[in-house]
Amino acid sequence: MNTTTENTKWNASLYDDKHSFVFKYGEDLVHLLNPKPGERILDLGCGTGYLTNIIAESGAKVIGIDNSADMIAKAKSEYPKIDFEKFSATDFHFDSKFDAIFSNAVLHWVLEKEKAIDCMYENLKTNGRLVIEMGGKNNVQSIMNAIQKYASKYLPESASSFKIWYYPSLSEYTSLLEARGFRVTYATHYDRETELKDPANGIKDWIKMFGSSFLKNMDESVADKMLSEIQESLRPTNFRNEKWYADYKRLRVVAIKQ
Repeated sequence: MNTTTENTKWNASLYDDKHSFVFKYGEDLVHLLNPKPGERILDLGCGTGYLTNIIAESGAKVIGIDNSADMIAKAKSEYPKIDFEKFSATDFHFDSKFDAIFSNAVLHWVLEKEKAIDCMYENLKTNGRLVIEMGGKNNVQSIMNAIQKYASKYLPESASSFKIWYYPSLSEYTSLLEARGFRVTYATHYDRETELKDPANGIKDWIKMFGSSFLKNMDESVADKMLSEIQESLRPTNFRNEKWYADYKRLRVVAIKQ
């Protein structure tokens, strides 16, 4: 998971253990990428390397990059035959350009979206393809609303300053791509309600994984109290049949560098 949000600390073990849905759902995106033997492909925000390895199994020459040192270390350990490097989504360069750039569940972490689009464009060959999925407009809106409400209660001075995610509409993001010179050939914004793994602490674990910046510098007992209140407030809407769900909305785009 590549992020330019410096306050977010990635826990690679927690990511693989309780949030594997992030890359499991990404398997379908690999099918959309349709990698071919011999193609040079970049996995932007590769996380712990699960999808990078699937791409490599096609015979493509793939490189995985991520801004998290912990994620890169885990990826190198799991898949030692694949090249993984630490780079930010807004600042990477390779001398040899790519036939395709693939990115799953990453670009909603990148607030400097134009810089990321510039980097992707510059590192693709002419007629190279961009295949991405990210959080779209109103992604996890119920969880975001609850975080804002209770952060305002526990952290009244700083709650409104937290902006760690970028969830664009379909038209907003495709317009940015087109302005840079991409031709968008496919785009969809769809609901993907997602079951969380832990039936007791699903929402709390989700926030610890993806919203750790909200808990920065908080006393552990106070943070746990806030997380418990957030989770309980979501029980009427996000808990069914003894399972927690996150109200994901995804944006999926395929574009060609002209």
